Amino acid sequence: MYRKLRAGAVVVGAALLVSACSSGGGDGDDGPARPLGQRPKSADPFWVNPDSKAADAVAALEKDGKDGDAAAVRRIAEQPSGEWILPDNAESQARGYTQAAQRADRDALLVLYNIPHRDCGNYSRGGASDGDTYRAFIDQVAAGIGDRPATVVLEPDAVQHMVDNCTPAQFHEERYDLLNGAVDKLKSLKDTKVYLDAGNAGWGKPEQIFQPLQRSGVARADGFSVNVSNFYSTEDSIAYGKELSAKVGGKPFVIDTSRNGNGPYTGGDPDERWCNPPGRALGRTPTTRTGDPLVKAYLWVKRPGESDGTCKGGPRAGAWWGAYAVKLAGAARR
Repeated sequence: MYRKLRAGAVVVGAALLVSACSSGGGDGDDGPARPLGQRPKSADPFWVNPDSKAADAVAALEKDGKDGDAAAVRRIAEQPSGEWILPDNAESQARGYTQAAQRADRDALLVLYNIPHRDCGNYSRGGASDGDTYRAFIDQVAAGIGDRPATVVLEPDAVQHMVDNCTPAQFHEERYDLLNGAVDKLKSLKDTKVYLDAGNAGWGKPEQIFQPLQRSGVARADGFSVNVSNFYSTEDSIAYGKELSAKVGGKPFVIDTSRNGNGPYTGGDPDERWCNPPGRALGRTPTTRTGDPLVKAYLWVKRPGESDGTCKGGPRAGAWWGAYAVKLAGAARR
């Protein structure tokens, strides 16, 4: 499979910092940590979470005097990345993230990854226990977002895993129904954009997925997402996205560029090339200035530095892996 992260538990509430500053930074004798920066909203409208795991890592590294590693991880911490909403306290998370983003005059980037039978029993297996639980989850997320600006990447791999038969056929009809319901619920909100996930350039051909994508409600979404938590180049992702777009009514798309700076890994076990591959690099920084009307944004949907799973010496999926983060940033083009 082509699996990715499971977000670590994050409690979001009134205490969430909303200024663009680091969430840590030494004791009183060390002085304050250098604030996180962010590019202008015109180029990068999404919110940088000052309490992210990357921001916490920067503060800890600076406190320990590891300035080189801190500078590398800062390259991650200063870019907006997806907030993966957990099923517990989903409404409060969605509310906390969107409120913080709105106060910072930015948009929240949220990822919903809770479809039943998620990830086919792999590192990120799980999801809602049944359809009704999933519908309640979507209702909670929608209530949390409210009228505030949000961009939602909806259910990475959910459509793809029906096409490649990873998800058993007896669950397909329910999944189509759940995805359609999620699109409709989220699009009923005042200022929410929805991108339904559509796999990646290394998985297969657009003619294999375009009809399932249509059956999942892409016509009513704002578009689709490609390369989520994967490593295929931006150029290959654009080609894949454009071919798929032509088959689904010219829908635009967003690309996850978080770790595709060196393209995909071609060594090791072919079935796990997606899981913490060595020698990868950060990709293009998030922006809506893509120069192509079909490519709505380059996004960091996957949070760089968080593990894909317990492979190649990594921690559990979604846990921070500092050594890997430093290597991702160090290999990135300046």
